[in-house]
Amino acid sequence: MTSTQSTDGARAHARAQAATATIARPETPAGVDPAAVVLAQRIPTGGYANVVLGRGTRVRLADPSGTACAHLFLLRAESPWERLNVADTVKVPWQAYLSAGHPLLSDQGRVLATVLADSSGHHDTLCGPSAEGRHQLHLAGAKQGLEPRDIGPSVSLFRGVRVEADGALVPTGNANAGAAVDLLIHLPVTLLVANAAHPLDDRPTGDLDLLAWSAPAELATIPNDDPEYRRAVDNTEAAWAAAPTSEVLA
Repeated sequence: MTSTQSTDGARAHARAQAATATIARPETPAGVDPAAVVLAQRIPTGGYANVVLGRGTRVRLADPSGTACAHLFLLRAESPWERLNVADTVKVPWQAYLSAGHPLLSDQGRVLATVLADSSGHHDTLCGPSAEGRHQLHLAGAKQGLEPRDIGPSVSLFRGVRVEADGALVPTGNANAGAAVDLLIHLPVTLLVANAAHPLDDRPTGDLDLLAWSAPAELATIPNDDPEYRRAVDNTEAAWAAAPTSEVLA
């Protein structure tokens, strides 16, 4: 065994470990050009991720073992004071339960992302993150120069909550292993995600997969014909056309 009592020994030991380390990453989906992939990361329990993603990026969050819980928060990359507003995300589409076609709206009535596909159906827009998840989101935000006050209520993916007739919130757990949610990014965003237990479901979490690839052509397809959604998309496109940084962050 290499001694770490000297600088040379410590360096040799570290390099030997790096050479044998295996980093698990999600596989590129069928039909996606590997050259278009901009991010592939497996987030362990208690872990988090932070990344700036351009307009026209497709993001896939997946629950490989059926035990993950993704606390997700978005901020507009070039204007971080514009951020995910969970209340409007529920109110404007007249729907508290996330599914395909649902927009994730900012506090300016613009679409930060749209849910394009969902094979889970177990999500929550009502409770916010657990204390652990909030701490992880704060750590993730700090890597992007954000303060805790910049990070508001998040949505939780893969661990569901339903509202009973008497108003009680009832956890519904996870869907089957391998469930995934795809998002399309409409404006450049800073994406923060924490893999932590839900406040109503404290079971330990398993790995969470995060994959993103360039898919700008999908912006031309409107996955939701509701007038509220189309109005939010129009607001978004107008803001993008007027943004002086459009070419930089496209």
